[in-house]
Amino acid sequence: MANYFYIARDRIGNKVNGAEEGANQDEVINRLQAKGFVVVSIAPEAGKDGPAPADTGAAIKGKLSFKHGRISGLDLTVFSRQLATLLGAGVTILKSLSIISQQVASKRLYFVIKDLEKNMEAGLSFHEAMAKHPEVFSELWVHLVESGEASGNLAVVLSRLAGYLERYAGFKKKIISALIYPAILFVAGISALLFMTIKIIPTFAEIFGSFNIQLPFLTVVLIGLSKIIRGYFLLIIAVLGVGIWLIRRFILTKKGKRKYEEFLLKLPVFGEFFHTLIVERFASEMSTLVESGVPILYSLEISERSVDNLVLGEIIRNIKDDVRAGKSLGLSLEKSNFFDPMAVQMINIGEEIGELSNMFKRLNVFYQEYLDTFLARFTAMFEPIMLVFIGAAIGIMVIGMFLPVFEISQIGGK
Repeated sequence: MANYFYIARDRIGNKVNGAEEGANQDEVINRLQAKGFVVVSIAPEAGKDGPAPADTGAAIKGKLSFKHGRISGLDLTVFSRQLATLLGAGVTILKSLSIISQQVASKRLYFVIKDLEKNMEAGLSFHEAMAKHPEVFSELWVHLVESGEASGNLAVVLSRLAGYLERYAGFKKKIISALIYPAILFVAGISALLFMTIKIIPTFAEIFGSFNIQLPFLTVVLIGLSKIIRGYFLLIIAVLGVGIWLIRRFILTKKGKRKYEEFLLKLPVFGEFFHTLIVERFASEMSTLVESGVPILYSLEISERSVDNLVLGEIIRNIKDDVRAGKSLGLSLEKSNFFDPMAVQMINIGEEIGELSNMFKRLNVFYQEYLDTFLARFTAMFEPIMLVFIGAAIGIMVIGMFLPVFEISQIGGK
């Protein structure tokens, strides 16, 4: 039997120091976790059972190889999954962080993890150390980790967080993939029209200028449009660039962001898509939070801050106030007039049977399937619509250019 000195956190988050006897390190860790402690670090008494965990972490250090400097969503997902796996296997937090830091792809994340280690060694809890990096770890991260530390189920909570991040990343990738083809088709169509306007029409205009004939109205309009675009091309590009820059600056303001969100939600056809998109994000976050044991009011508060939508953020704030006043969540959702009747009824049932997190998860799946279907239909419809538009535009240009040719041929025939 060896004596092990440990640093841990109890269910309330208080720091606990002590010593425990055990046959090996894993036995002591399991015993401490059974008491509800989250083990931060553990080391055997000098000269027994080999080196301390910190030394083991140092021993695996090798030549680090980073793939990039930024921190991507994939980096955070992998970090969360690896940490959940190591903690679930009984490895202490500090040792887990040390192991993960040796294999991260992001240079920036490496230094963030090292800072987490340093702050935790100084006495901060894991969520307090994370809170020092708000640009990396969102409030969702911090509060979920806090609930995991308080309940002693940090590994389980991190596993759920990793699952949420994986679902969100996969869904985001699916949306981007669905929009790539329409975007390419649109750019190709506009490029073809610009080529016709800048190169083809001026060539015909020079030919028509050598004949003393009155050009048809359509031809005159097309030639005039071509001259304007060619003569003021750089100015048009500059005006468009400045206009886009001013709009983006306006959207960065609180008032502008809200106006932009309201505009998107009122768009025909696409308004429903954007509405469903933000509700899906809300359902996904609430499912993860409630399932991880975060109280409903606290979950609403976290969702309000992390939903990244002012319209829904204000609605969640009103819902939170109603719930705090004693009203049910389902009635508060119905009162907002933002959630469809099916969502309201499912949340009502979830509250009644005590399966709220499960109902949020079902809603999340339903909305994702709806969005998948919408994108599939949009992609299928966009191609023929775009082809008809481009074909009609090019057809008008061709007709406008060949009408004078027909007149010239008739004059030549006489």
